[in-house]
Amino acid sequence: MAEWHELFVAAAGAAAALAGLVFVAVSINVERILSFHGLPERALQTILLLLGAVVVSILGLIPQSTNTLAIELLVATVMLCFGLFYSARAAFDTGGNRTWLFSRLVVVVPGSVPYLVAAVSLLIGSGGGLAWMAVGILGAMIGAVVNAWVLLVEILR
Repeated sequence: MAEWHELFVAAAGAAAALAGLVFVAVSINVERILSFHGLPERALQTILLLLGAVVVSILGLIPQSTNTLAIELLVATVMLCFGLFYSARAAFDTGGNRTWLFSRLVVVVPGSVPYLVAAVSLLIGSGGGLAWMAVGILGAMIGAVVNAWVLLVEILR
């Protein structure tokens, strides 16, 4: 775990900073965001992705056994996935717009599902463990930046 300390410190700080920037982006365009079907949910998903990265990073910084980390990660991931997929209900109300639905899944899945894989991997003691946490953190940050771009720039086009 000690080898991962710096990654978790950097990830927690970066994700928290990005969350602040997303709040600014949303506040700048709040009226436009509220006028589009599904965009408020996309803003929520962006915040949840970044919050998930912060929580996962903090869990990785806590001195504890691998099994305890795995259980905490599993609980946090289930809560994160519930929030992400519950907020994605607007994506299923698009009247058959598969591209829109696919774009939402491409942003959300890489920033959430790898945490679940990491938790299971840590519990069974093989399969990548902490590396999957890193994949999830990167997926969350990339997905959040993509969503932030949409919330800040694309809605103005």
